[in-house]
Amino acid sequence: MNEDDRTTCRMHKDPDNLMQMIYQIIAAYFEDDCADELTNDPVLTAILGKEKLASQPTLSRFWNRMDEDTLSQLEIITAKMRETVYSIRQPEHMLFDLDSTLLNTYGSQEGEGFNFHYQAHGYHPLLCYDGLTGDLLKAELRDGTQYCSNGADQFMIPLLKEYRTKYPSLPLYLRGDSGFAAPKLYDVCEDNDCKYAIRLKQNNTLLKYAADVDEALYRATRYNQTDYAVEYGEFEYKASSWTHPRRVVCKVEKPFGQMIHLYTFVVTTMEMAPYQVIQFYCGRGKMENFIKEGKSGFDFSSISSHSKVVNANRLQVHALAYNLFNWFRRLVLSASMRKQRIDTIRLKLLKIAAKAVRSARYIVLKLCSSCPYKKEFYETLANIRTLQPQLE
Repeated sequence: MNEDDRTTCRMHKDPDNLMQMIYQIIAAYFEDDCADELTNDPVLTAILGKEKLASQPTLSRFWNRMDEDTLSQLEIITAKMRETVYSIRQPEHMLFDLDSTLLNTYGSQEGEGFNFHYQAHGYHPLLCYDGLTGDLLKAELRDGTQYCSNGADQFMIPLLKEYRTKYPSLPLYLRGDSGFAAPKLYDVCEDNDCKYAIRLKQNNTLLKYAADVDEALYRATRYNQTDYAVEYGEFEYKASSWTHPRRVVCKVEKPFGQMIHLYTFVVTTMEMAPYQVIQFYCGRGKMENFIKEGKSGFDFSSISSHSKVVNANRLQVHALAYNLFNWFRRLVLSASMRKQRIDTIRLKLLKIAAKAVRSARYIVLKLCSSCPYKKEFYETLANIRTLQPQLE
């Protein structure tokens, strides 16, 4: 048998497989099957320094080898990379936006269940974003039947301790909707000097405390029942499950053209005026955009394994790809494109026609002379060259 006829044995190590999956996810090749069509892709093979990429069976075996240890390792990788990003540009304060979402499942998968809130089967992961930058600080895959606040305090403890240890002077803030109105979460925030604003579900006791504010709104709209009107107030409140009274701010508003009153209650340790606390809380509406970006742009729902721990690892890898792009967008992307979403960036910068020219020492990627975003492309490259991260 000739040497050329022999089967070539290629070794694909786990770090290489991880890097390949991250690049595939950023390029929107979410499924393992996509690897079979990318085996000889000139750009990816050049980036990864390999003659051929790993195929679908190799990647599937890579996923199936993952366990609790790899899950912890991926969380450490994310924290280390976040620390490197902060060495370039450290935030002036940290805003934890806490939320949950539904990741759809199909068939009999470990931990899947019917979620009453979403009226669908799936997983119900906890997510914590940086409310200012959109960085996904932490994600935890949970059973589909879990309520929003279940385990939220234990979920936040490592993150709060990390920031308190590494950045002791950094002000910490947390926001959450009424699903996270849990005394254990309040206690964790107070123990770690983290200011919070968490919405409370409306009940008769809270309405009694807000009666004066409600009456003030009636007086203000006595002669004008058409225009929008709003009143703010605050009071000390102690629910039966709380260890001590806490400050609650309220907002009572009358919508335009209606005679009903709508109520918003927020428990907080912040010292701002009531209307400022409400404005601060309402800013968490950006969370929906972050979650949408993760689910549609990076396929957080790519959890097709039967094993829950494998699916948890998959979520961590997709979250890492999301963060890498978010850091790329914030730190080096052309200023005119930093507000654009991943699908737009893929169309304008990543998936564009180019010619790969190999020389003895370099691989040169040549753009089309009429490339419409050539200026932004070169500006991004120039920004990358100016980065000075502190690496260990």
